[in-house]
Order: sequence, then structure tokens, then C-alpha cells
Amino acid sequence: MKALSTAATGMLAQQLNIDTIANNIANLNTTGFKRQRAEFQDLLYQNIERVGANSSDAGTVVPSGIQIGVGVKAAGVYRITTQGALQQTSNQFDLAISGKGYFRISLPDGQDAFTRAGSFQIDQQGQLVNPSGYIVQPAITIPQGAVDVSINEQGEVSVNLDGQAAPQQVGQLDLAIFANEVGLEAIGSNLFVESQASGPPNLSTPGADGYGSIIQGFLENSNVSAVSEITAMIAAQRAYELNSQVIQTADEMLQAAGNLR
Repeated sequence: MKALSTAATGMLAQQLNIDTIANNIANLNTTGFKRQRAEFQDLLYQNIERVGANSSDAGTVVPSGIQIGVGVKAAGVYRITTQGALQQTSNQFDLAISGKGYFRISLPDGQDAFTRAGSFQIDQQGQLVNPSGYIVQPAITIPQGAVDVSINEQGEVSVNLDGQAAPQQVGQLDLAIFANEVGLEAIGSNLFVESQASGPPNLSTPGADGYGSIIQGFLENSNVSAVSEITAMIAAQRAYELNSQVIQTADEMLQAAGNLR
């Protein structure tokens, strides 16, 4: 009976669905997090009677045939990159991107990573770093004695030094965009790395055509909607229960067939 294995694939699919929803809910308050959605495809079909096969020597054909599906499989977990709400923090090193783009972060091995989470700080050398201490690229050093740091929408970093009236520019941030940002590989800690699916990063100044602008003193919230995720979780739970009932029914049918005398 194919129903047993078919329903088992359905239960596995809904388990993956619940795992994805659980991760979304767990990251409800994660800065810059983008929610994910599990997508599924039907499996191969068994042709009991092939569509279009000859049904007689007169040339008549079978109009629909008999195809029995054998279940479902995961096609992928798609990341939805819509803009999250911006929350004011009034921290001069908190930066949000309004629009498309990613900040560049230099990993310890020299590889570039990318993030939407702009909760930056400065290290013991005055360099702008992320919460893990990885340096933001291009590297920017805030000089000692700076009494105020200003970052405009184009990513220009200026400081006011003690005893000087005019601000001094100390760096310029850039943003990276990708042909397929969904193809970026997540490595945790709000970081992504380039993959063959994403394509190489295209760098430009914030505010340029096709690039977002930087807003100082704000952070981008997660784009997860608690109501939508709870609704999706209930639907996944019901689907899981229905597949389990199919297995129970198929088992009862097999028992009934086995008890025939």
C-alpha cells in the first residue's frame, strides 16, 4: 500500500515546515533577520496507465491515464528579504539600511561577510566593528578625542574633535548588492557569505541608483510577523495530523485485509 510511504513523506515535509517556522519565531527580535519559507514539490509519479497511450488498434488514446503520486519533497527554504521596520536607538554607531544593500564585514580568515544588522561598536583601537569584533569594511577608525560621530545617508563618516569647530571626515562606508541575494549562504551571527547562487557583490556608495541609504541611530528589526507565523504553524500542524491519520487508516486497512478468511 503506497499510502503508508506517501503519508510518511508528508509528515517529514511538515516537520521541516515547523522547523522553519520555529526558527522564524525564535528570531522575532533578531536585528536584520529575514524570515524563511519552506517550499515543497511533488515526487515522481507511478504510471499505471500512461497518458496518451493507445487504447485500441484503431488509434484511440487514453485521455487521462492513471498516475499515482508517491509523496512530497522539500524543494528549498526560501529567504524573504523584504524591509524590516526601523527602530530608533539613538546610538551613534547603530546604522540601518533603508532599501537594498548589505554592510561588508571582514572575517578573521580575510573573507568578506555581509550583514543587514548594523549594531556596530568601536574596539580598543577605535575601529568600527560588529558585536563579534570583526572589522567593518572599508575600515574606519574613530580618532581619540572625538566628541561626536556623524554618518550621513551616503555613508560619509565625520567626527568633531575636541577644540575644532569644523567636522573632519574619517571614512566612507559602502554597500553591497547581489544579483540573487536569496542565494547568500547564512553562517550565523547575522552574517552571510557569497555563494555561486548569489553571484559576486556589486559595491557602491549608499544612496546610489539601486542602493539603499544609511540611517544613523536606527536598527532594522526582523521582518517576521508573529501572527503570520502562528497561523502558518497551525496549518502545518493540521497537515501533519492529517498525514498521521492516513498512516493509521492504511494500517487498519492492511489489518482488515490480513484478517480475511
